[in-house]
Amino acid sequence: MFKNLLITSLLFLSTIILSAQISADDIAKIQSVGSIQINNEGYLVVYTLRVPADPKKENKASSNHLYLWNATTKTSSPLITGEGSVRGVKFRPEHNSITFLKKGKDDENSDLYEIVLESGRPIKIMDHVNSIISYNWSPNGEKIAFTALEVKKEQSTMLPYEPEIYEANLAFTRAYVRTIGTDNLLELDIEGQLSNLSWSSNGKFLALMSAPTPLVDDYYMSQTIKIADATSGKLITSIPHQGKKTMISWSPNSKKIAFIAGANINDPIAGRIFVSSIKEGKFKNLKPDFKGKFEKIYWSDDNKLLFLASESVYSSVGYINSNGENFKRIIESKDPVISYISVSPNGNVALLASSPSHPKELYFLSSWSSSPERITNSNTWLDKKSLAKQEKVIYKANDGTEIHGVLVRPLGEVKGEKYPLIVHVHGGPEAHVSNAWVTGYALPGQMGATEGFFVFYPNYRGSTGRGHEFIIMGHDDAAGKEFDDIVDGVDYLIDQGWVDKNKVGVMGGSYGGYATGWMATKFTDKFAAGVMFVGISNKISKWGTTDIPKEEYLVHARKWIWEDYDFFLKRSPIYYAGQSKTPLLIMHGANDTRVHPSQSMELYRHIKVRTETPVKLVFYTGEGHGNRKATAQYDYNLRYMRWFHKYLQGKDVDTDAPILLKK
Repeated sequence: MFKNLLITSLLFLSTIILSAQISADDIAKIQSVGSIQINNEGYLVVYTLRVPADPKKENKASSNHLYLWNATTKTSSPLITGEGSVRGVKFRPEHNSITFLKKGKDDENSDLYEIVLESGRPIKIMDHVNSIISYNWSPNGEKIAFTALEVKKEQSTMLPYEPEIYEANLAFTRAYVRTIGTDNLLELDIEGQLSNLSWSSNGKFLALMSAPTPLVDDYYMSQTIKIADATSGKLITSIPHQGKKTMISWSPNSKKIAFIAGANINDPIAGRIFVSSIKEGKFKNLKPDFKGKFEKIYWSDDNKLLFLASESVYSSVGYINSNGENFKRIIESKDPVISYISVSPNGNVALLASSPSHPKELYFLSSWSSSPERITNSNTWLDKKSLAKQEKVIYKANDGTEIHGVLVRPLGEVKGEKYPLIVHVHGGPEAHVSNAWVTGYALPGQMGATEGFFVFYPNYRGSTGRGHEFIIMGHDDAAGKEFDDIVDGVDYLIDQGWVDKNKVGVMGGSYGGYATGWMATKFTDKFAAGVMFVGISNKISKWGTTDIPKEEYLVHARKWIWEDYDFFLKRSPIYYAGQSKTPLLIMHGANDTRVHPSQSMELYRHIKVRTETPVKLVFYTGEGHGNRKATAQYDYNLRYMRWFHKYLQGKDVDTDAPILLKK
């Protein structure tokens, strides 16, 4: 009787432990806060909540629900939930209301809606012949500047079939100003593909970005900042900076703009702060030696800027004068890691942040407080889950370069025992992994730790958050020292006595998929399994099939493929495919325009024909450069983990079986 009771108790205890661990079903239901904005008075914050669809019921993208938090009452109120999705959420200046873009059930396009806070009911206040892409309110809240696709004349054909002409007849995005409640519509007299509209503080001018064509490549590499008269729509001046650009911010006196951009045309990211006088058009890089990446900027007065920055695997908030002097951090945040801020004139700040223990949530920092307060808890069930230890790691590459990364240790790790390792390589390569929430449908993180793996995220050279010099280290050296850094990181973890050197797996998407293909072929002796997602296998054919060939040349390769075919071939996984012994699962969105699906087909065919190594290719219909829809994400999550169970842990798993849902 005692024996039976003991067995029953152990079974019950194991059930509790298992239920307290992160699973694929848990990942599929994770909610997170998306956009945030604080009002001018500093006591209301409007935010969106990303709510995923149930992957077992419908394969569709997540929806964004709308909430309002009141700092006075410390309460959140739902504004828009259920069906549909909102975006472009803003407070309307000098009106007690919130506006957003939404395609209602009776709408042909995405239109502008308003909720007056006293009534709480959404009312459509403006539509356009095409969907509104983005918008910004004038300082008095009476006009909006917005972008939408141009209206093109339809051309008819007498034939029963009309072919598609590649990269031809593309529609430009145009910019308009409209007074709400009237038919007064002004189209800005600015040429190009227009975006990033920003009103001057006095309401007289608009700053915007203009690219010469609608092609993605030109959006990345050929945008010019232009200043237009908001009344006539005429061009006033241009800011002749060359390189990538993101946000624009006007000084309170409307005499200067600050913008975040690349250091030059060859900088892979927009991560430097520039200030330009509108009158002169000259611009200055405020802190070129900053060993991080500036993410957001806001003027606190006519001579000072507030910034949000990424530094290594953490974040910081601080001030810098508009002449580049008096750089000072006021928040150096290791937990949580801040990814966005919205600032009110009275000094109150809304923050979007995540930590190793939770995805992105709303935080609030009052002007008299020294640390932000967490406001939302979008996944209360997560508080009951057992989470593994997560930490920053630093190691030296073979050439002495210091590399930073994030390591998630196995849940229930036993000291002295060696574990299998999953290396997740981020894409870009102009990106980085912060020591924050690192778990998702394509990120093993806590789920991998639950399943008995170390999970390692190396921020190899070329990653962001370490300054300009670090990010350009990978130029003209694709798959060279940048990927050697990853191997050096694996060796470091093995040398610590943590990892079984015979049970190392690698995975990643896009450039991380390229790294995975490289590890599974060039460094095949070091990796026992690989999962390559939307990855590059042939640098020559990739250039001819991508939508960003100019960006590839300017901020990565620094030479054209026809200048050195041999180099690009030998930096391609297909070149080494004949020696591959690493079982490789390849997955790709069938509609990917960034890395064409043929890249996956090439590596699959090379390994399949030239070796006896297990290889599988999976296409996701309707998906592009990464999976957006719920079931496709769920399938990817289950499928890659099953691959690692088999080839790293030796479990009896049928990787050819379809993904079946539990009843």
